[in-house]
Amino acid sequence: MRIKTVKSSNWSLRTNKLTFPYVFLICIFFFLAGFFGSTLFSHSQDGDGYGLRPRPRLLDSTKETEYNLMTAGEFGDDSITSIPFQVLSWKPRALYFPNFATAEQCENIVSVAKAGLKPSSLALRKGETTENTKGIRTSSGVFLSASRDKTKTLEAIEEKIARATMIPRSHGEAFNILRYEVGQRYNSHYDAFNPDEYGPQKSQRVASFLLYLTDVEEGGETMFPFENGLNMDGTYGYEDCVGLRVKPRQGDGLLFYSLLPNGTIDQTSLHGSCPVIKGEKWVATKWIRNLDQEDDD
Repeated sequence: MRIKTVKSSNWSLRTNKLTFPYVFLICIFFFLAGFFGSTLFSHSQDGDGYGLRPRPRLLDSTKETEYNLMTAGEFGDDSITSIPFQVLSWKPRALYFPNFATAEQCENIVSVAKAGLKPSSLALRKGETTENTKGIRTSSGVFLSASRDKTKTLEAIEEKIARATMIPRSHGEAFNILRYEVGQRYNSHYDAFNPDEYGPQKSQRVASFLLYLTDVEEGGETMFPFENGLNMDGTYGYEDCVGLRVKPRQGDGLLFYSLLPNGTIDQTSLHGSCPVIKGEKWVATKWIRNLDQEDDD
């Protein structure tokens, strides 16, 4: 009986010695399993289907806000203007405006412009001629002021552009309505005029707003080959369709600035139109200057 008692006592002692570490390890295991399990679950709920959290959407709001508006000035507005946009680039400053115009508005502009189309021309630099610049710009186009559009579509678009850019309508040139057919293009160029190349300027183009009037099946992108300082080593040939490229979609708008805030030309604002491969590209271009055009005439 004593022997049995001793053996029983030894086994009980061993069991007590082993129980605490095992229980401790089991507790740690279940704690870690629960922690990682809850983390993965929250990722799967908040992510994009691949277990990753989406990038924060800045300045978004899901709540409707009531505004206590100020009294507007003589030419101001008594309501809030909301025009959605996406920043495409800071170098150059380029912003994208989805659904800026309706399909009906785009079709009206194309209809008004068709009758006056002529081969597009270039502003020539010192030493250039019409003959030695052939092939740089191969589209056809027409200049139309809002006052010549009986449908009032251009007037409405011009007013909306002024609100999007916060530059008055009077600073804009007439619309340049352009058509690009298959194979047609516009090699990379600047919209601003360097006085060293073009001579003294009464005013300067600050920004450009492109309203795409049609979808393009393939090609026809607006390209910025120097975006963020790329391709600026002197080897770029002004024809390659590289860098930041914006696909034309009917009704969408593209705004980019040719001048930096200090008034000098932004070297990264070089841009062009890639060749149309399939389909037809129509675009309405509004060039905006730093001076009131009514006073500059």
